[in-house]
Amino acid sequence: MSETRLVADESPTGAEDQNREFGGEPASDLGRPTRARSAAEAAEPTRSDTTLVVVTGVSGGGRSTVARALENVGFYVVDNLPQALMIDMAELAFRAGGAARKTAMVLDVRSRAFSTDLAGAIRALKDRGFQPRVVFVDADDEVLIRRFESVRRSHPLQADGRLADGIAIERGLLEEARDQADVIIDTSHLNVNQLRRRVEELFGGEDARRLRVTVLSFGFKYGLPPDADFVLDARFLPNPYWVPELREHTGREEDVSRYVLGQRGAVTFVETYARLINATAPGFEREGKRYLTVAVGCTGGKHRSVAIAEELAARLRQARISATAHHRDLGRE
Repeated sequence: MSETRLVADESPTGAEDQNREFGGEPASDLGRPTRARSAAEAAEPTRSDTTLVVVTGVSGGGRSTVARALENVGFYVVDNLPQALMIDMAELAFRAGGAARKTAMVLDVRSRAFSTDLAGAIRALKDRGFQPRVVFVDADDEVLIRRFESVRRSHPLQADGRLADGIAIERGLLEEARDQADVIIDTSHLNVNQLRRRVEELFGGEDARRLRVTVLSFGFKYGLPPDADFVLDARFLPNPYWVPELREHTGREEDVSRYVLGQRGAVTFVETYARLINATAPGFEREGKRYLTVAVGCTGGKHRSVAIAEELAARLRQARISATAHHRDLGRE
């Protein structure tokens, strides 16, 4: 059985005293009410608004997979961070804001600066006003040995001894860190995809785990998009380029769109691919794919592919799939 243990976070030290201090502060000489100033101060970001996740655990337990999963859900991930730099990194993330407001720090026992006092480092972060969560990845010794042997790597701490010796030394160093963890994930019976899903469920929310589809129009004469997962060919439809009143317009305009979608087979073409993507989306999500590119091509990427891409994206959104249309070659002619 895999294990996930959740421990309630502690409140940052001094938070209540700080609130009392703001609430009891007298009005300024200019007569500005104390409550109005406190509200303005409360609107400013605080260190507790920075989401910090500290990832540690045994070598071979799955730290790298956890780090990649956190990146998938929008975290800025710093790998192999020396423990002595945790406070500096947290302060940097707080000051940077934006994407860095969600930061994960991965601690590796191989770091020369690593110590067993992770609990002390976490307390120091809380004293600064941060609210870090510690994730510890673990696995049975037998599983760890099989994993190391399968990739033909030695344990970083085994030196001239056996794999089991290195694992035992590392467990001793990380014992306190495991005891202080907020989340313990036992990966003994989890594959990579199952571990990734577990992390995304804990830290990502539903939107972060959803598949995002980009419907990309392009012109075949400019080459295939290298990142396309599906390539659709709209050249079986009559080309609006040969209709004088439509030639200078694009597939984003109503007259061209109506012309393209009014052709025999056009709507069936869109509906067929909408059903295909809708049917495969859950599988892509289960396998960890977060971005899908559906490329729709015509000769120049101006009329048919643009109109079809816009319509396909709209159909996918109606099916509650996150989809946007982009047009690579529009305006190139």
